[in-house]
Amino acid sequence: MIDMLRSLWVWTSAALLILIWFPLLGIMRLFDRDPVRYRTGRMFRRLGVVMTKANPLWKLKIEGDMISDPRRPYIVVSNHQSFADIPLISNLPWEMKWLAKIEIFKLPIVGWMLRMSGDIPVDRGNKREAAKAFIQASRYIANKCSVIFFPEGTRSPDGLVHRFTDGAFQLAIRAQVPILPLVIEGSRDCLPKKSWKFGKPRDILVKVLPPVDTTGLNPEDIQHLREKIRTMIITQIAEWRGVEPKEIDAGNIQTTQATA
Repeated sequence: MIDMLRSLWVWTSAALLILIWFPLLGIMRLFDRDPVRYRTGRMFRRLGVVMTKANPLWKLKIEGDMISDPRRPYIVVSNHQSFADIPLISNLPWEMKWLAKIEIFKLPIVGWMLRMSGDIPVDRGNKREAAKAFIQASRYIANKCSVIFFPEGTRSPDGLVHRFTDGAFQLAIRAQVPILPLVIEGSRDCLPKKSWKFGKPRDILVKVLPPVDTTGLNPEDIQHLREKIRTMIITQIAEWRGVEPKEIDAGNIQTTQATA
């Protein structure tokens, strides 16, 4: 019963905050002449900051070195444990555009806010539309705004780190911009997949890892770069959990089970 009441409080407060933020975001968008809608995007991310603070179940700690120039573009790459990752990562003090499923953009109010902020819809079932999303991401990078990817493609069902897709790494090499790895831990039970109930109070960690330069890399380096970033993320989660990295690597576990 307590968990249900807490969850109702969190959802109600989130809905009220969204209704308050929507007209404010619309006003900001009217006066934002930046080609990447930087101020509008930052205004939208602040909604995630307020939602985090309004949630009594979340205790967020951010670690690592923050980037010194918010208009130096990065391809930001993060593991993905929960839908809660989005407002939690929004606490980082710079703007970055999010790639999200096109279905979310079709939602009333929230979808409109995503569009006003310049976030990027991705239609996974349509290769042509997916290509347009990467073109839009390239334009943001060219206009000095970072873009964030969840290269696992979806939330981890088991808390392990699954296979990364190539898109973020292709874009980083093509644009010759650094990759900024992020690691999030503890959010999986904040809002379990296929459940509307929030989990018990949790300590959540977000760490900004050192950027990885892509200068001089070419398409043949994509696989190596992808696995390097994935290993960095796995290693950090393993350190937090006090286990070996192989216990966080879903690919390693699946291979072990297949050969057992």
